[in-house]
Amino acid sequence: MQNQQQNMKVAAAKSKKDDRMTFAQTFVSGGISGVASRTITSPLDVVKILFQVGTKETKAGFMQSFRNIYKRDGLKGFWKGNGIACVRLFPYNAVQFASFNKMKVWFTDPATGKMSVLNSLFAGSLAGIAATVTTYPTDMVKTRLTADHADKKSSHAKYKGIFDCFGTVLREEGFWALYKGMSTSILGVIPFAGGTFASYEFLDKLWAKPKDKMTPMENFINGCLAASFAQTFSFPFDTVRKKLQAQSKTVNKDMGPDVQFNGMVDCFVQTVRQHPRGIFGLWSGTTANLAKVAPYAGIMFAAYEACKRGCLYLNGYTTSPFKDEPVPGVPQDLTPGELKKWLESHKTGGGSSSTPPKH
Repeated sequence: MQNQQQNMKVAAAKSKKDDRMTFAQTFVSGGISGVASRTITSPLDVVKILFQVGTKETKAGFMQSFRNIYKRDGLKGFWKGNGIACVRLFPYNAVQFASFNKMKVWFTDPATGKMSVLNSLFAGSLAGIAATVTTYPTDMVKTRLTADHADKKSSHAKYKGIFDCFGTVLREEGFWALYKGMSTSILGVIPFAGGTFASYEFLDKLWAKPKDKMTPMENFINGCLAASFAQTFSFPFDTVRKKLQAQSKTVNKDMGPDVQFNGMVDCFVQTVRQHPRGIFGLWSGTTANLAKVAPYAGIMFAAYEACKRGCLYLNGYTTSPFKDEPVPGVPQDLTPGELKKWLESHKTGGGSSSTPPKH
């Protein structure tokens, strides 16, 4: 009878808020998932950025761009800027996932353990804004490094690396140059981050199974579909942001954007006016982007769920780091700190298995 009551408690806890990871664990798991997904999909990201900026390597089309980059920079050209991207993405994804999960605990209905699509959109947008503001200078430097290549006259690139790029931009263009395009980025991240997390939460429900029973492949598919939808909708903001970041009077012409403009609104206008495809120029590079963002988000969410499984195992909730099978008799509705106290009292109490009240 006692075991049956405990199993009922465990089952009931699954329908409530999931607060079984510490803030630090969520932070690190988010960072690891971002670095893993960015490194694997770096070649597609490089082509996408060069398309958005409008460099000459991309004028011949999507597939030819890969050949042009390889011819010019070799294999390493496809990972150009990946170092600074990972430096940026670890804290970016860490802040984003940690913020979203904290807000998820706040906005989730305690009776059902679910969050509405509107609340998911709101929480995802706020998490994306927090992450963007925190890490924006590194994104700007990543764009400069990706667009940077050898000057025909001097036969060497303008920037020698991450720190040299930071220093050069600060010295030649001033502190606020590191925040070029941030307002556009915030406008774009609201539909992208909000749409991605809201779509991911919505797609979770379509599988008609508890989240802890979903396989890595199902998480991967959800991530791919969610990001594809959100990124397509918000892509024009990302294109304008890249052009704003690449704009500089101190770099050679081949590194700069393909249109001249003054500010965010004018960049939208001039891109539409001057691009051969008109308004669709705002979606220039979307093929490379979708080819990149779908697996990127899929890997990111799958990697995060894998890290989460490991954390739940370390915290004592599950029997294995590879599956979400609860430890028999262990309450799943306690925070890690509360569970630690419960386990200690369980050991010292001579096998007492009563569950303490949740604070």
